[in-house]
Amino acid sequence: MAEPASRATHWIDLLSTVLLALAAVATAWATYQAAHWRSEQGLAGNRSTAARVQANRVAGIANRQIVIDVETFTQWADAYASGDTRLADFYFRRFRPEFKPAVVAWIATKPLKNPHAPLTPFTMPQYRSAALAEADRLEAKGAAESKVSQANVKKADRYTLCVVLFAMALFFAGISTRLRTDGTRAAILATGWVLFLVALAWMVTFPASLAT
Repeated sequence: MAEPASRATHWIDLLSTVLLALAAVATAWATYQAAHWRSEQGLAGNRSTAARVQANRVAGIANRQIVIDVETFTQWADAYASGDTRLADFYFRRFRPEFKPAVVAWIATKPLKNPHAPLTPFTMPQYRSAALAEADRLEAKGAAESKVSQANVKKADRYTLCVVLFAMALFFAGISTRLRTDGTRAAILATGWVLFLVALAWMVTFPASLAT
């Protein structure tokens, strides 16, 4: 009877050693991945912030340009309505290149005679603001990077949870070597293996990266 007991002890010791080794490697890998995705989360957050700061700056430029368009148009409209061609031409030449096509298209609608004409050239499809479009692009980029940052946080959290599960597997593997009866050792070791395999099966479904 001593031989079977010795053989069981041998297998328990072997499985404990294997679990200790595998769980240690898995813990190191999960720790690295958690740290990596935390880093990626920070980088994406920085890109999001930078894009939104740029968007605010460009939006400020766009707003100033719109104010200039409104002020020059108001002066031009007064001269245009009063028939002062010389003054109207003076202001017209000073319209921004982006604004001038909208004014030309608006004039073509005969706003002084056509009651259905648009109220201002600012509602014309020809009115474009490159700065405003750039601000919108940067804001969209900031929002996209923010989503990337949030996704990376979730990835890091999942790997961190795997670290905890692998640490528990290591604990059970280690404590199984301290127990005296083979039955108790086997039960504790089996718990460690279940935790390890479940965590490993879950971890392999995560995205992984070796980027530095």
